Amino acid sequence: MDFISFVNMIDTMTCIISVETKDDGSYGDIRIVTGNAPYIASIENVDASAPKMLTSKFVPNSLYQNYFPKDLNFEDFCYRCAVLKQPMHTYVHPDRYDFWFNLFMMPLGSKGNLHYCTYSQTLTKSADTEQMSNTSASIATDVLNTCIKLRGATNFQHTMDEVISDIRKLCDAQSCVILLTDHETRTCSALCESRNAYSMLPSMIGVLREGFYDLTVSWKDTIGGSNCLIAKNKNDWDYVKEKNPAWYESLMKNHVESIVLFPLTFNEDILGYIWACNFDTENTVKIKQTLELTTFFVASEIGNQRLLEKLKKLSSMDMLTGVLNRNEMNNTIDGLRKNGDTPIKGLGIVFADLNGLKKVNDSLGHAAGDLLLKNAAIVLQNAFIGDQIFRAGGDEFMILLSFTSEESIVEKCNKVKQLSRHYDNLSFALGYSFQKDSSDITEALKSADEKMYKDKEKYYKEHPDMKR
Repeated sequence: MDFISFVNMIDTMTCIISVETKDDGSYGDIRIVTGNAPYIASIENVDASAPKMLTSKFVPNSLYQNYFPKDLNFEDFCYRCAVLKQPMHTYVHPDRYDFWFNLFMMPLGSKGNLHYCTYSQTLTKSADTEQMSNTSASIATDVLNTCIKLRGATNFQHTMDEVISDIRKLCDAQSCVILLTDHETRTCSALCESRNAYSMLPSMIGVLREGFYDLTVSWKDTIGGSNCLIAKNKNDWDYVKEKNPAWYESLMKNHVESIVLFPLTFNEDILGYIWACNFDTENTVKIKQTLELTTFFVASEIGNQRLLEKLKKLSSMDMLTGVLNRNEMNNTIDGLRKNGDTPIKGLGIVFADLNGLKKVNDSLGHAAGDLLLKNAAIVLQNAFIGDQIFRAGGDEFMILLSFTSEESIVEKCNKVKQLSRHYDNLSFALGYSFQKDSSDITEALKSADEKMYKDKEKYYKEHPDMKR
């Protein structure tokens, strides 16, 4: 076949790809045999609207890796089309490019151990929702079911447990996990996990350990700028072994025979990863196409949830000291008043007022005063472990204890006094109250406040130079 004449009859960027097969059934070199003028222009940077390749010179019959990095998903598509004679189509956004690719591949003939297919592409700078939704009825149904669950969720964790179970069943996988990463703390956590009854794979709870975050950081480079990683045969595993030997050894040690791994990206940030292990490799194309769409919505939902949690934290935390703020204190107290029919047992209220803050501010500056407040919060957090600590305002803190005893409250107040001695200028006036339950929260607050002011008066009588 005259490939040059053939591709020149096509207006869309198009090339001819050859795939070499070996005697053992695996594939070897994948080459770009020739291309039409628009395709060659995209490589040689004549077309400024096309993505930049590794080289700006097109050489017929060159390895595809001469133009862009090795990509297992691209290789799988080429193999399926050229060797298995399956027409292929996908709409993807590889991480290495600022483009969405609408890709079409059609099988051509074979000659000996060389098999051929066409490769055509159109590019857009932003996602085309019509193309994203242009998928088979079964894939659309699966994705739609996930979207309905996500948008109708009242319990985020319960919904994600359902979603990951659905994805595992779709992939017919032994295990499926959504792992979240926190780049600030360099930690990771399993958001949800689903395992089938006969899985030999370890639970992520047993796998997560110190240093696992560093392993997840390496996955981005292993994916290599594609939108996912799929390893299911010798060629794929040889690539993973060469690219990421530490991860490869971990996967082999834990009996992973196949894996599909997608990053969860929201606003260009990787929130984590979703993967399925030991899945139905005969259904790889459908699994990949379904997860491409599903992860788009899952990542968006996780991103929104994180944003809501951040906003909630900002609205409830005192940004200087890191304890709960006055707004959260008022909401908590109001909640106790409204739930008078089901009171909390063993209620303790402690008011802790920082002595001498004004003098520190006046004599040493507000930076020194802020440091004093931070140290005060640290002392309270170390003394009242597991209790709710609020900055009521200025130099005053309030601690709420539940299911406690008067002896425990006194012990913790004494610990505040002891810990305070380790800091310069740090002294508290303390007042507490204990009631058998929270049925009269107003009286508990009043009693603790009165005792705190008596303790403060005593302090200023003993230290008149610190008086405000």
